[in-house]
Amino acid sequence: MTSLSQSNIRKTFAIAAIAAGLFILSGFAGAQDAISYQGPDRQQRLLEGAKKEGELQLYTSTPADEIAVLITAFEKKYGIKVKLWRSGSDMVVQRLVSEGRARRFEADVIEADGTNLEALYREQLLQEVRSPNLADLIPQAIPPHRQWVAARVNIFTLAYNTKLVAKSDLPKTWSDLLDPKWKGKLGIEAADADWFATIVGELGEAKGLKLFRDIVATNGVSVRKGHTLLANLVASGEVPLGLTVHNFKAEQFKRNGAPIDWFIIPPAVAQLNGIAVSRNPPHPNAAVLFYDFMLTDGQTILAQHDYMTTNKKFPTPLSKLPLKFMDHKTVLDETDKWNKLYQDIIVKQTK
Repeated sequence: MTSLSQSNIRKTFAIAAIAAGLFILSGFAGAQDAISYQGPDRQQRLLEGAKKEGELQLYTSTPADEIAVLITAFEKKYGIKVKLWRSGSDMVVQRLVSEGRARRFEADVIEADGTNLEALYREQLLQEVRSPNLADLIPQAIPPHRQWVAARVNIFTLAYNTKLVAKSDLPKTWSDLLDPKWKGKLGIEAADADWFATIVGELGEAKGLKLFRDIVATNGVSVRKGHTLLANLVASGEVPLGLTVHNFKAEQFKRNGAPIDWFIIPPAVAQLNGIAVSRNPPHPNAAVLFYDFMLTDGQTILAQHDYMTTNKKFPTPLSKLPLKFMDHKTVLDETDKWNKLYQDIIVKQTK
């Protein structure tokens, strides 16, 4: 009797395990169908699936006020609730890596800068979405592996307080910042090692490193945490000239009447900011629907907020600027080197 009971128990567990496996495989197949399907009724199937799922989880590093505009528009159009988790790009990566190692999959969509999305790709936490909208993107927006794509471009510009700095006095080259008239007037963001790597690479490494050492030694640089904060300090006059201000934020402040304007020393560094679907999205249809939204309707919203868009159907005047696109793969490969150089040459020498 005991032997028979144990046998039955083993059979019960075996059947349960097979059923659970089939359920998981069924869910996986359904998710893959949502992500890879390319038939003529793709949009309809995505919307129907998303309506059943009812929501999606977005992880992002974009400032809350900026991402809220996009979320509101998406929810209004589709009636799908977007649950938001927001932090700095490095924290987004850390959380996703920790969840992945714990086999806890909560994120559907990730929105972050290209370097951090590249890191998530290397951790095998993303997947390719075969969206027809990729055909409309600029070439730089699509990495070879296609497991994330850029929805917008952050352009690093110099911004100045128009009450404190005359337009005629603006530097035309980085060497012009050696002029003593800039002493005590320069500001920079504390975590822009990727920008620094790109600029120094353009100047030539030895020459570029020496130049920035000399600028800091001659005139000092005030280091501030956060691009929005740096733009605010330029607008308030506390930092007359900011070296790494995102163009869209300076333009927004300018439109609202702040005494701030921006310019570039060619070429301007362009940082891709992208969108990706997680490797195991709990809500795959809603995830892909949001992904597509960011590459279509979202492009209009981004352009209205002074971003450079990546969809060629939504060009902006910024597309004509001489740009140097950041090589996110190289920056990631050499992150320790450039973080140390940036700390040693810029951050630790703050005056």
